[in-house]
Amino acid sequence: MASASAAAIAEAGADGLFTFEGPHDVFFPLVIAAKETGLEVMTNVAIAAPRSPLHMAHAAYDLQVFSGGRFRLGLGSQIKVHTEKRYSSTWDRPAARMAETIAAIKAIFAAWEGQSPLNFRGEFFTHTLMTPNFSPGPNPFGPPPVLMGALGPIMTRTAAEVADGLLVMPFNSTRHFADRTIPAIDEGLRRSDRKANDFPVIAQAMVAVGSNEEDLGAAVNGVASLISFYGSTPAYLPVLEVEGWAEMQPELNALSKQGRFAEMRASITEDMVARIGIVGTPEQCARQIAERFGDRADEVCCYFPGYTPPSTDLAALIDALHRSPARR
Repeated sequence: MASASAAAIAEAGADGLFTFEGPHDVFFPLVIAAKETGLEVMTNVAIAAPRSPLHMAHAAYDLQVFSGGRFRLGLGSQIKVHTEKRYSSTWDRPAARMAETIAAIKAIFAAWEGQSPLNFRGEFFTHTLMTPNFSPGPNPFGPPPVLMGALGPIMTRTAAEVADGLLVMPFNSTRHFADRTIPAIDEGLRRSDRKANDFPVIAQAMVAVGSNEEDLGAAVNGVASLISFYGSTPAYLPVLEVEGWAEMQPELNALSKQGRFAEMRASITEDMVARIGIVGTPEQCARQIAERFGDRADEVCCYFPGYTPPSTDLAALIDALHRSPARR
């Protein structure tokens, strides 16, 4: 499945592909993709809390080698209920923990590169032992970048302070990105004494693309279902709040707890799909992505939740994005 999917994405003309922490492992499929394609490969995202920084450093190092230097490690914090009840892990001060996770991984990379002995002592992690038997040595392609996924202002600011790039949460809108995400990025860059050109911003969007009524209807349904899932989560309230739909969050949350997923989907209006998702033909979707993220995004990752766009639509969307005037 991973092999066929990677081949189809490459055939459509994409520059890269990503995996997410869903029903399958987030790292293993990228081994196949890195071997069978020349695409950039990325975790988007690997959930950091249940994993040791050393585990993630080893996985990232090996994927950087397997891909010939085409790997990026994207990390995310996940929300409290999933961290504690699905992963049986600890959720505490997530932004601070994410910052320290990235610092620890970079300290491990530095030790392997021979830049400094491993002597990382933080609030959450301690890494002070790295004998030659356990060090892979310098990576022939250099350490991979460590990116961080974020939605809220604190996590976004933290990403801009400590990470090598930001993965903008796909549950977003033009207004939320402009009013809350960009100011948080700018504040984080100010604190880390970096400029926007030094910090890649990778936008993400839930895309409902279709060239005919049937395909577009299936795509809209998939995006609406994912919007209802994200909207049920208290941590994602700010997006609904900015758009004037704050009252929907507790309603969606209650339906989710009762397992009434069809009703959750039914509560998502066309206007909500249009403002939070990206909807239309390939050309229309590319234009909306450019309008939403403008020149503050260096790349875009497209999600196609609950459906697979026809290969012709996927190729046309990628081509339109490549031709977008907002592309740097």
